[in-house]
Parts: sequence; structure tokens; C-alpha cells
Amino acid sequence: MESKVRVAIVGSTGYGGVELIRLLQAHPYAEVSSVISSSSAGEPIASGYPHLSEIRRDLLDDVDPAAIGAKADVVFLATPAGVASKLAPQLLEQGLKVIDLSGDFRLPQSGLYEQWYGKPAGDPAYLEQAVYGLSEIYGDQVKDAAFISNPGCYPTATLLGLLPAIKAGWIDPDTIIIDAKSGVSGAGRGASLGTHYSELNESLKAYKLNKHQHTPEIERFVSDAAGREVITTFTPHLVPMSRGIMSTMYAKLTKERSDEEFVELYREFYRGRPFVRIRPVGVWPATKEVSGSNYCDIGFAVDKRTGRVTFVSVIDNLVKGAAGQAIQNLNLMMGWEESAGLQFIPMYP
Repeated sequence: MESKVRVAIVGSTGYGGVELIRLLQAHPYAEVSSVISSSSAGEPIASGYPHLSEIRRDLLDDVDPAAIGAKADVVFLATPAGVASKLAPQLLEQGLKVIDLSGDFRLPQSGLYEQWYGKPAGDPAYLEQAVYGLSEIYGDQVKDAAFISNPGCYPTATLLGLLPAIKAGWIDPDTIIIDAKSGVSGAGRGASLGTHYSELNESLKAYKLNKHQHTPEIERFVSDAAGREVITTFTPHLVPMSRGIMSTMYAKLTKERSDEEFVELYREFYRGRPFVRIRPVGVWPATKEVSGSNYCDIGFAVDKRTGRVTFVSVIDNLVKGAAGQAIQNLNLMMGWEESAGLQFIPMYP
């Protein structure tokens, strides 16, 4: 049997990095060869995550591009915004494959990145080189890539829910409204007043209205599907649960359609893609039904009275919205079966 592909994870002490460790533990073709953290270098990873104590006994490495290259074939960057833009070019120059889970390379225009993220953009040459890793839509490009920009969690749920209808011309893109809700793990592990238990529990909060950094990412690929520039309304909310995203989207129909037609269109569009599940007519997904899995579940409701359609799309923000999709992209890049290491059903209840 051939040796496994060596994988390094930079940002191993964040939720996305720890989820990569969990999922890769059972991967048949890849193994984690290095866990890396600038904030906790030299410490056992189990000191921050005791549930890993019998799985990983190694110490966290510091961020050293040359040392990373000596230990890995592929590098996942599960880092805060602004870190990957500096680190990814150094790793790519060593001939490594890189999958970036941050937003540093999702927007091709440097000015747009700086406007929405408030940080300096990366080298334009690498912004152009990065392939957007929404596997079900751009999988053919992912297969030939060495550098992947993993989609954001909100855009993953939203784009998978909208793009087939936009490409088919069934909805008017200018009428799209996106109402999305996320569990608190999407905010990361760092403590803040907004994620404090007594502030968040038994409450529902809208945030970053008209300012969320995923807005231009959604608009970029909605526009690509529509063949023209599209501006959307996107409102994110924080809900008192650990995992999950529900993106509820509304749009005007271009002609009268039925729920049955939408189900048929989407099942055909995603035929052969193992991680998108289309609900039957009158059945809409819940976040718990994808928890801990790499699935995206989608349902529809056509309103003939208003001439609009409602899309409901749910994912686990840490899996399909981050680590799971990153591994799915790894599988495509390496020519493995797309579902390798991701073949498990959701946790329930």
C-alpha cells in the first residue's frame, strides 16, 4: 500500500483546524503530519482540546514555512483573515498544494477585499491563481488546481441553494433576499461579549447588516451564474446553538413554476454529487439533520400568490461550511473519490 499524503494544518487550535483533525483521523489516503499554531507553539494540542489526548500527543509547531514544507505535501490554512495572504505564496513556491479556509483569496479584486475585510489584500497574482472550491459547482477546476480558496460558510449554503435556479433562468437575480442564521461556532473560539452565554442564550441577533464580509463573495458567484452584475440583500443572524447554518432565500419567479419542477431541476443538477440532498415537495430541512456531516440539504416552497419562491438550505458550518468541504476539495485535487473520509451520516439528535 502506498504511503499516505502528508497534511499540515496551520491554525490547529481554532474550531476549523480541530474539525480538520477530527475528520482526517479516519481518512484512508491522508494523514496529519503536523499541527501548527502561532499562539500555542510548543504546547500539546490536547492541553487546549482534551478530547484529542488519545489521538494526538504531539506538540504544536510554530509557523515556519520551510519547516512546514519539510513535513507536508498539502497544507490547510485555517487561519484568521490576513494571515494566509502572506503565508500561502511561501508555501506554494515550495511546490506544496494549499487549501485556504480563510477569506483571503475569495475575492479577485484587492480593493474589494480591503473594503470588506479591512485588511491589506494579497498579491494579485495569487488572487488570480486561487480556484474557488465550491466543489459541486467548480469541481472540474478544483481537480486541476494546486491552490484552493475554500468558500465561506454562509456562501456555501446560499450558493448551493441559489445557483441552479439562476443558471436555469427560473428566478430574477435582482430580487434575491438572503436571510441566514448561524450557530455561535461560526464566530470562532475567542471570547467576546457577543458570544457570551448570558448575552446569546434565549436570544436571536442580527449582525453586520449590509457589512458582512461574505456579501461580495456571494455576489461574485451569483453574478457569475447570472452572466451580469447582481447585488443582493444579505442579513446574517446569530442563534444560540453550537453548529449549523440555515440560509432562507427569496426570489421572484421569471414564470410560473411548481414545487415539483424545482425538486426535479435540483435533483438533476446535483446528480452524482454525494453531499447535496434535495428534499421532496413539502419537506424542508433543519440544521440538526446535517449536524456533524458534510451534507447540504435543500428544500423549496413556491408561492403562486406572490410569484415568489423560497429556498431553504442548511449545512453544518464547521463541516460543509469549512473543514469537510476543504477535505472534499483535497479529494478532488488528488484524484481520490470525492467522498473519501467523509462517509458518515449526521449526528442525531
